[in-house]
Parts: sequence; structure tokens; C-alpha cells
Amino acid sequence: MRSYKESGVLEEIRKAGGEVFAVTSEPQSLATEAEKGWGFGFTSTGDPHHEILDDCRTRGWLNLFTTKDVGVLSQRSWVAHPKGYFQPGVLVLTQEGRVLYRWRCRPTRKNNGGALSRPKPNYVWSQIKARLDTAEQGDAPLDENPELDDTGIWWPFFVLVLLAHGWFIRPKTFPLGREGEAKSVRGPKILLRVAGFFVGVAAAFAFLPTLWVLAALVAWGIFVWPGVAQIHREFQNVPEGEPSGL
Repeated sequence: MRSYKESGVLEEIRKAGGEVFAVTSEPQSLATEAEKGWGFGFTSTGDPHHEILDDCRTRGWLNLFTTKDVGVLSQRSWVAHPKGYFQPGVLVLTQEGRVLYRWRCRPTRKNNGGALSRPKPNYVWSQIKARLDTAEQGDAPLDENPELDDTGIWWPFFVLVLLAHGWFIRPKTFPLGREGEAKSVRGPKILLRVAGFFVGVAAAFAFLPTLWVLAALVAWGIFVWPGVAQIHREFQNVPEGEPSGL
């Protein structure tokens, strides 16, 4: 959300007479906290019971995928998504309710269950302007192939990074922290752990009997598999079909 302000698109939209709003599946207290803490420059509204989302579905504007707030995806005591949390989406409307642009995240292994890959703000703004300039008065179709800000992370490597975050004992996710909380280890430090893991395996093969090392790797794989299987279950992978809700 901060990218709309940082890219200058937020200012452009306001100059054109529009406004940007955020809707989150968290309660209003956390929506307001995020709005102030992240400084993205526009109002954030909490919709923990999906009333706004349900209205958008009923009107035929946008139907989002939702994810249950369980297991590894619920590792903060202050997180509250009583009906699950929204996967990302973008909806642009005129005052009359005409849809100028719409996109929704389809959570898959490619975008790490919806954690990555959003339409670039400048791309979204270009699509809005093109729609305003056209004589066609109907609603814009769902954008299935937007220009994204990144292409995601290869799923096996993503799982390995989560294992590194959990010191290769059990995958550990990277939940958002709040002010005053200890921050998760990220970025270069995690990549150093991954590199250290491979260096350690290579050294083991170089100095120890191969069968011993293979046996140790198999034992380690069996040990960490329950956590990896949980990651596979809880990070959504919806390659086709429509959102069913919760």
C-alpha cells in the first residue's frame, strides 16, 4: 500500500479528483495502527466480519479469495481475523458505481500463497486512465495478467527460507511485528543461514562417509516433514476456480 504514495500515484489520483482507501480484514484498531505506523497516506477501514467484502460480492464488483487464520498463519496473540483474512485485491469505482479497474490475488505456490506479487501502482493508474478515456461505458473485466511488482519466490526455496528462519528444525513464518516487539530475522541474515546449511552439507560429504551423510539427511527430512507439510496445507494454492469464501 505504501507504494501508491512512494510512486506518486496517490497524488496523481487526488489531482484527478479521486481518492484511495484501504480495507482490511483486521479490526479497526489494527487498521488504524497500520495506517499510522506505515504512513501510506490514506484511510484504512477494518472489516473483520467481511461486511464490505460481502457487499462487493453482492454488487458483482469484486470477489476476493479468503484464507483461514490458523496454525503458522496465526503466530501473534494480537492478530484477529474472526472470518479469515482477505487475499489482496484492487477495486476502482466511479461515484456512479462503474468499475474502472479490478484485480484480485489468486493465491498459488508461485506468489507464495498470496504473500507476494501485486500490480504496480503506475500500471493500475494507466489502466484507470485508459478506461476513463474510452467511450465504452461497461465495467472493466477482471485483470488476469497485470504488470506485477515482482514474480514471487520459487516455492522450494521459500520453504527452505522458512526452515532457515526456524533454524532448520521447523519452518517459521515471518509475521508482521508491532512497535516494541522484537523483529524477526530477515534478509541477508536468513540467506547466510541458507548458505551455511549448504556449506555444512558440502563439508559433511567431503569429510564423512557418504552413506552417513545421506542417512543423516534422510533422518532430518523425516524430522522436518510435518512442519513442511503444514506449510503446504496452510499457504493456499488455488490454481483455478472462483473464491468460495469461508
